[in-house]
Amino acid sequence: MANSTDATVPNLTEELLDEYADLGESLKARIPCTEWNFHVPWIHAIRELKRKRNAVIMAHNYQAPEIFHTVADFTGDSLALAQEAANVDADIVVLAGVHFMAESAKILAPDRMILIPDVEAGCSLASSITAAEVRELRRRHPGVPVVTYVNTSAEVKAESDACCTSANALQVVEAMGTDRVIFIPDRYLGANVAKQTSVELILWEGACEVHERFTANQVNNVRIQFQAKVVAHPECPPDVTSAADFVGSTSAMSAWLKREQPSRVALITECSMADNLRVEFPEIDFVKPCNLCPHMQRITLPGIHRSLRDLTSEVHVPADVARRARYALERMLAIGRGEKV
Repeated sequence: MANSTDATVPNLTEELLDEYADLGESLKARIPCTEWNFHVPWIHAIRELKRKRNAVIMAHNYQAPEIFHTVADFTGDSLALAQEAANVDADIVVLAGVHFMAESAKILAPDRMILIPDVEAGCSLASSITAAEVRELRRRHPGVPVVTYVNTSAEVKAESDACCTSANALQVVEAMGTDRVIFIPDRYLGANVAKQTSVELILWEGACEVHERFTANQVNNVRIQFQAKVVAHPECPPDVTSAADFVGSTSAMSAWLKREQPSRVALITECSMADNLRVEFPEIDFVKPCNLCPHMQRITLPGIHRSLRDLTSEVHVPADVARRARYALERMLAIGRGEKV
């Protein structure tokens, strides 16, 4: 039997294997039995700590299956998780994702303890622009509103007129009611939005290190080789999204699969997205290519356990920054509800 190296985590026993046998069976297509034996003690210990701490775990769609399907209480995209953090009946929220997501959860749920299992879990988009650079953009383009993708730091959100997600970026841009909008920081998401609107977008040179590496050649090759439908994230370069059968956010991808039920599909996004959807759609054949996010991979079961056990890596956002960032997030939500802003 495999043993844990943490004295607070139980050794693997036949009783534990029996207790989690049904869960393991449901995930056997995604998690090999040899890996499952390693995960079971951590899963059990985390579930026990959640009860003890009155805690919930929120896992982004790009989290590994052993986290997404075993210890997460809520799953979804970054904004959905932040909104859930504000609504849950829990004292502690562990955000299994990257740092800007934990900040967003803290902004919308200021009275809850928000933990992130690894403070080094960053994001190439969030690190591509600073609050000072947003202020300089405003100086160079006076009177032009700033729409900021949620994949940014709290400080950058605080300098913005409204936030957006990949799903509602077009709607938020057009709701500004101006001929020009500063759109930050993802130049590819911005370029894909620009193709759909008459509003002139002033773009920043940020990009997602996962999505910017995809090419139109990969899309065409996977379609020819596997006769697969191709679904791409809008953070991909425009030639990739132009070649895809469908372009949408992570939540939109899931909805498209449910609606269209393709026999074979390639998801042009982070690898764990397809790994997790395979469990929901076992009848669909998911094929490559995909790229792993090195920051999402920093989140592990042992890291989640350590964070919950020791209450480490609590996320804090200065009150003034949180107030201004909350305005930008809430303005986006108001636009989604059809309110005039």
